[in-house]
Amino acid sequence: MLALVGGDEWRDGCTFDAELLEASGGAEVLVLPTAAAFEHPERAVDTARQWFAGLGGEVRPLMVLRRADAMDAESAATVRAARFVYLSGGSPLHLRSVLKDSLLWDALVHAWSEGAVVAGSSAGAMTLCDPMVDPRGGAFTVGLGLVTQLAVVAHRTTWSEDKLRRAIELAGSGIPVVAIDERTALIRGADGSWKMQGSGTVAVFLDGEPAGLDALPH
Repeated sequence: MLALVGGDEWRDGCTFDAELLEASGGAEVLVLPTAAAFEHPERAVDTARQWFAGLGGEVRPLMVLRRADAMDAESAATVRAARFVYLSGGSPLHLRSVLKDSLLWDALVHAWSEGAVVAGSSAGAMTLCDPMVDPRGGAFTVGLGLVTQLAVVAHRTTWSEDKLRRAIELAGSGIPVVAIDERTALIRGADGSWKMQGSGTVAVFLDGEPAGLDALPH
């Protein structure tokens, strides 16, 4: 299962987290605050710990903050064995630079292929996809590509209509763009189907026009 969250993770309204925890088959959530490396990552971990404690879960932080951390074999082994990995919000460009072509990224892909739950919020959601939307201007760049042929606009409510329209227009032919509200998740099940959960909405655009969830890659 994969969850792409629009931001403001681990707060009231994120009703989907209970389902993700249950789907993982365990009680432990491995939290990577990588994207928040320059924004007090320990605070992200504390927020996650308090939130999941209320859901009967336990957070295990993995402080992968630099490129060297992502190349550490022990950290990669921890991710490979995890049943629920959650990437926090922050800087998508930093997250990509740390994880791309790393031992830890290979381990995350392996864990997901073996049925682990993977969730990314804000920067995490944007970077897991390829292409990746550059939040600075709405243009496109290379993402990590856990899911390909899909682009995510997180924190949709903070984007002006002009900026969102630019991102939609810049997307290549046949590439869906999904704009996700805060505290809202676009969830892909093991069968490849997609659904929306949380306190907000998800808008899908394909070739410049509104589309449904059936336009997303399976």
